[in-house]
Amino acid sequence: MIRRRALPLLVAALLLGLWASAGQAQAVGYRYWSFWERDGGAWTYATQGPSTARPSDGDVQGFRFAVSQDSKGAARPRADAVFGVVCARTPARDGHKRVALVIDFGTSADAPSGGSPPAPRTACARVSPDATTADALASVAGPLRYNASALLCAISGYPRTGCGETVGAGKSAGATDTETESDGGPSVGLLAGIAAVVALGGAAIWQTRRRRHA
Repeated sequence: MIRRRALPLLVAALLLGLWASAGQAQAVGYRYWSFWERDGGAWTYATQGPSTARPSDGDVQGFRFAVSQDSKGAARPRADAVFGVVCARTPARDGHKRVALVIDFGTSADAPSGGSPPAPRTACARVSPDATTADALASVAGPLRYNASALLCAISGYPRTGCGETVGAGKSAGATDTETESDGGPSVGLLAGIAAVVALGGAAIWQTRRRRHA
């Protein structure tokens, strides 16, 4: 009798565990422009915002539009830019500095509904010595759009609307449209796992009853 009561409880516990795992998997990401600096041939996440960062002459900085959960997993610009290449046709000028910029508009999977991202591009901004990254960006990739919290929302008018909105984990950076799953419920894999647990629980109960009547 104890076994028959314990098995349904075990099945219920396993089901709850699966549902809890599903809730954790459905983490929330954010669709936004991330800001990067080129350091030693690699992209590093900027520690300041573009409106406060003041690059030096010869610096390389980048922007990437994507869906990311946090800075650790943020999608980097896809171009390995070199200052000498990006600014080759922009000669130095007294009283100015040059900053190489990489602008990566992201993939169709990261675009807002109905949006079509432009192709990534590079630009060389020649600005005053005290100019911020935002100033440099505005000089070569306007119009820019910011929200009330000074968060960069759009570069060259992309995207047309939205700013840092939340997105379900199914729309992760770099994923294709066919790879994403619906945000409205559990995945096919989760449902299959639940079905397997239920089947195992039913088989165990049947085996217990068979032994009792043997």
